[in-house]
Amino acid sequence: MKIDLIVGARPNYMKAAPVYRALKKYPEKFKVRLVHTGQHYDEKMSHIFFRELELPQPDIYLGVGSGRHGEQTGKIMIEYEKSILDNKPDLVLVAGDVNSTMACSLVAAKMHIKVGHIEGGLRSRDWSMPEEINRVVTDRIADYLFTTSIDADENLRAEGVAPDKIHFVGNTMIDSLNYYLPKAGRLNLSDKYPIEEHKFILVTLHRPSNVDDDQTLHELMRVLCQIQERLPVIFPMHPRTRKMLAEFGLNGELENARNLIITEPLGYREFLKLESTAFLVLTDSGGVQEETTALGIPCLTLRENTERPVTIWEGTNELVGSDPQKVLERTNAILNGERKVGKIPKYWDGQAAERLVEVLLG
Repeated sequence: MKIDLIVGARPNYMKAAPVYRALKKYPEKFKVRLVHTGQHYDEKMSHIFFRELELPQPDIYLGVGSGRHGEQTGKIMIEYEKSILDNKPDLVLVAGDVNSTMACSLVAAKMHIKVGHIEGGLRSRDWSMPEEINRVVTDRIADYLFTTSIDADENLRAEGVAPDKIHFVGNTMIDSLNYYLPKAGRLNLSDKYPIEEHKFILVTLHRPSNVDDDQTLHELMRVLCQIQERLPVIFPMHPRTRKMLAEFGLNGELENARNLIITEPLGYREFLKLESTAFLVLTDSGGVQEETTALGIPCLTLRENTERPVTIWEGTNELVGSDPQKVLERTNAILNGERKVGKIPKYWDGQAAERLVEVLLG
């Protein structure tokens, strides 16, 4: 079976790397091509992850770069179709919910190539999120839906997906976490950051709902300035967030926050080290909700909804929205000892990619 494994943006790499390793164990069964769309293309958001996740140079690099959603999706479709006209795969494997996921799935479906969706069935039911559109479209045309949790199976069945297409295999992102956590644990970051393990808060913010609105971003920065008075805060800043802070003239708000440590985007292992040794994580990232649940680290998600509710039902995650007062109240409560205790969901055990490959082996 000839398989194209698609990656394109930072969240994809951690989901795809374990699948690549598992497929390569069967060279007589699978011929795997790694396809990088170039949706994320710079060192901090792309190349470092290939190195740290021990992925080879891609067999196909589309180099589409950034752009508006329609523009970027169109570019990916045009370039991917060109790249496989003369050498079609039998299966296109896509991960997650970025534009690369949907674009390559559409190309495959129109060329009568089977599609497999790693992380199928997740739903926020928030149609203002481009990711929700990408998820739903990809799931509708996929032949294999590899799910991370029972609620994802339920979503797909409720939408009329044939049961024989749905395969509950677990979470391949947690495969990467388990695989690389020992290596991340050996990193010594004490010289780089003036913090003590389990005595700091880690923050990530990048979603448009939080960073593209002047007032919302201003209030969240004000909350971080208050929080850092109680415990140091490390904030690896996404390029989008940095751009909007400058555009809104908000950088001055942070200058006097001595315990707020703003960094460039971090590599996977360094971020994993910080995430696994944080006292608390504040985020609007889907993947971070999952990782903190697997690590047993309290997580406050600054969104009104989540496509990963299992991290709330079973894990350490809480939804607090972007209301500054609620964010501050729950942070202070956790700092005062009101920590949520969770458990690790079923099949988040480091073997999800192996189960996925077993499905393909039949």
